[in-house]
Amino acid sequence: MLALDVMADFDRQPWQVYPEHYETLLEAKQRAVSHAFDNFELPSIQIFASPAQHYRMRAEFKIWHEGDTASYAMYCPGEYKKPVLIQDYPVGSQLIGKLMPTLLNAINASNVLRKKLFQVEFLTSYKGEALITLIYHKALDEAWQIEAQQLRDHLSVELIGRSRKQKLLLDKDYIVESMQVDGRIYEYQQIESSFTQPNAAINEKMLNWAHKVTENSHGDLLELYCGNGNFTLPLASNFEKVLATELSKTSVRSARHNMAHNSVDNIELVRLSSEEAAQAIRRERPFRRLKHINLDDYDFSTVFVDPPRAGLDENTLDLVKDFPAICYISCNPVTLHQNLLTLCKTHRITEFALFDQFPYTDHIECGVLLQHHKPC
Repeated sequence: MLALDVMADFDRQPWQVYPEHYETLLEAKQRAVSHAFDNFELPSIQIFASPAQHYRMRAEFKIWHEGDTASYAMYCPGEYKKPVLIQDYPVGSQLIGKLMPTLLNAINASNVLRKKLFQVEFLTSYKGEALITLIYHKALDEAWQIEAQQLRDHLSVELIGRSRKQKLLLDKDYIVESMQVDGRIYEYQQIESSFTQPNAAINEKMLNWAHKVTENSHGDLLELYCGNGNFTLPLASNFEKVLATELSKTSVRSARHNMAHNSVDNIELVRLSSEEAAQAIRRERPFRRLKHINLDDYDFSTVFVDPPRAGLDENTLDLVKDFPAICYISCNPVTLHQNLLTLCKTHRITEFALFDQFPYTDHIECGVLLQHHKPC
């Protein structure tokens, strides 16, 4: 994580925002990135700002009980003895802010809904949809289902109850999000408890950036860590064919749903880890999951990666360095820097972007396009 000295002047609690200081803090991140990557020959860094408040589409709160009253609560970083009670949450989407007091009033008015409730999770979308998960230290029975159904109808949301080894759906366990990329609207199924980009405004900017920097591509695309198809769907319009890989079964099911729902038909999706994908591409190992795919039919010109915070492992690095173009989205500039030390032996950086996914924190999201020094 990069050190941002200007942020030492703020408490940086996860429920607070400082809109009047947002531009100053974003400039500090830009300086930190420029300094951290000054050993590389970088183009001008593109900066993509977040809304200064109401930018998180999901949130989770502990429930703190005092007598017969439940309250939302969060812990200060490093302090876990007693949480801070939360009255409002300007970090969250406007829909989260609207739902919070109404939901809490309903919980406090019902012993069935309140008793043994210890956590509440919100997932919202640009489309105005919301899913709320209530998590308990008790088994959920018919009485809970009756009151939860009434609450769901009152709030006009999707509602899920969870307890140990129990998940009760009242209808759906997902919402639908929409993103506009290059003038086209893409709709995404976002499943409860699966990974989704938390800052929808920044996600839309990342999608448009990735689409733009690859729009003159030729040939086919290999994507690793494709998740629910967030980047896959819009990028597919820039390539003849796409081979996308993802290990999570939930994400694979969601990605296939999203491909069909958006009528994108030039993608093959395979459940493989990045290491397995590398073995398959190099023909080092056959996979039954690839039996319906002829890898010789692909003419890969570009690889797209959006890895976890640990960055690309050695096997994946060894694979992607052979591609003419690499489009890399990184949620950790430290591991990105380490990976670029290897990739810049064969490639040069032609695009570099900073996406402020997490305002008022030290976290930095980057986008990099690399082109091979010579034709591969």
